[in-house]
Amino acid sequence: MLEIRWHGRGGQGAVTSVELLALAAIGEGKFAQGFPSFGPERRGAPVAAFNRINDRRIKSRAGIYQPDVVAVLDESLIDLVNVVEGLKSKGTLIVNTQKTAKQLAKATGFKGRIGVVDAKGIALKEMGVPIANTTMIGALIKATGAVKLESMKSPIEQRFGRIADRNMNAMTRAYNEIKIS
Repeated sequence: MLEIRWHGRGGQGAVTSVELLALAAIGEGKFAQGFPSFGPERRGAPVAAFNRINDRRIKSRAGIYQPDVVAVLDESLIDLVNVVEGLKSKGTLIVNTQKTAKQLAKATGFKGRIGVVDAKGIALKEMGVPIANTTMIGALIKATGAVKLESMKSPIEQRFGRIADRNMNAMTRAYNEIKIS
């Protein structure tokens, strides 16, 4: 089973990312869960959201405390939240940043796999807005193989309608541009 924790800020689309990834996994015939963890936070406040993806029925309904993957939509959260808390030592940290993996390893103390992608920059170029949620899905898919990139097409079209193509383009660019070390 693949367990993923997403860190973002309210309004950045972490919860949307979780929902879209779960729908794509289900579309591939897998079992998936996607759920947020937040209270009455306001826009901009730190939020976390979670995915579980498996080839077999998922019986657990508990929180995810030792994820295989952590995706960070806003690198400023690294200074506010311990984003690597509980992340498995052989897990993967994926961050929306212009920094190098080496710089992130030093900042977080994480010694596992680190993926970096300028998701915000890609989103600005492809969609005209700095909202990197769908872009980060592309990076996560490349780093994990959780689902096929083409499996995201239907959930993206259903969610974003006329701007779905721009979201898919941003996702594909992040898939191709993520650097993993």
